[in-house]
Amino acid sequence: MNSIIGTYECKVDAKGRLMLPSPLKKQLTASLQEGFVLKRSVFDACLELWPMSEWNLMMLKINKLNRFNKKNNDFIRKFMAGVKVIEIDDLGRLLIPKDLVAFSKISKDVVLSSKVNIVEIWDKDLYEKSIGDDDVDFGDLAEEVMGNLNDDDNGIS
Repeated sequence: MNSIIGTYECKVDAKGRLMLPSPLKKQLTASLQEGFVLKRSVFDACLELWPMSEWNLMMLKINKLNRFNKKNNDFIRKFMAGVKVIEIDDLGRLLIPKDLVAFSKISKDVVLSSKVNIVEIWDKDLYEKSIGDDDVDFGDLAEEVMGNLNDDDNGIS
């Protein structure tokens, strides 16, 4: 799968149904038949929407972990907590299960944000707090994470 691009604001109805914005739905067209996995984020109070092809790649990595190692076993349990297989209906809606709505504190307004090959689903207020976090200097973070990469000849890095 190619990278998913964009950040979209939308609404969730009282039943937990979320209508995907058309530009995002178009990017996910190839994955609509296979379905998706919806899960809790590891680091944030948001959800992750994984196209099944991306999920299967992650499961190949997870399945290589030795389950007789307690840390591995604990990681797998927590990583898989709340995981749900979901489908996007013909109208472009997905249903967010109640336990995942509660985990992510999703109210009415949500933000769908690309995270390379998956989509994060955030309560809008929590998303705004996350990206506006003054405790993290993004320039310093970018330098630390990406500053030593230069594996291309295009001069970008």
